[in-house]
Amino acid sequence: MPTSLPNQAGEGEGARTISYVYKASLISSAYQFELTEAGLSWRIGRRSGVWPYADIASIRLSYRPMSLQSRRFRADIARTGGGRIAILSTTWQTVSLMTPQDQGYRAFITELHRRMKAAGSKASLTGGIGTVTYATAVTMVALLAIAMIGLLVRALATSEFTGALFLVGMAIWFAWTIGGFIKRNRPRRYSFDALPETLLP
Repeated sequence: MPTSLPNQAGEGEGARTISYVYKASLISSAYQFELTEAGLSWRIGRRSGVWPYADIASIRLSYRPMSLQSRRFRADIARTGGGRIAILSTTWQTVSLMTPQDQGYRAFITELHRRMKAAGSKASLTGGIGTVTYATAVTMVALLAIAMIGLLVRALATSEFTGALFLVGMAIWFAWTIGGFIKRNRPRRYSFDALPETLLP
């Protein structure tokens, strides 16, 4: 069962390797990552590599809930010259169980940023979803909200109180789930010294 691993001492005085492991699906191999002196080391199935911290071109942090796990975060990392990997804060254990790894994920992502800064990285650091995607999502939510308000007014006008209560309940659920997704995933830039708290578990 893959889990986030504790800090491990590497070879050499003061060397420290920090590891993180997760499974993206039940049938896939474990995604294994390590922060070493040489850089970000990764192994996905038969593929593997080491990316020097200064060669990492960008990191995008986002909040990506699923039906089986509402606390799910993601880091998309790209390398200068090509290559892209994703690190998720959850891991699959059974067909119906996706387990959060909040502490391990947060520690790994925070330490990755610290080491990149120490290496003099000029990487682009962004949070949330893309600007166009975000604008589209906000527009759709606004239209849906207008439609729900219209239905609620009509239900009250015709004394359909059961339907009105249903719409109120739907509105609360909608605000809690979709509203939270949109709020957390607002497009933004951040710095190595100020990671967005809403995009970390």
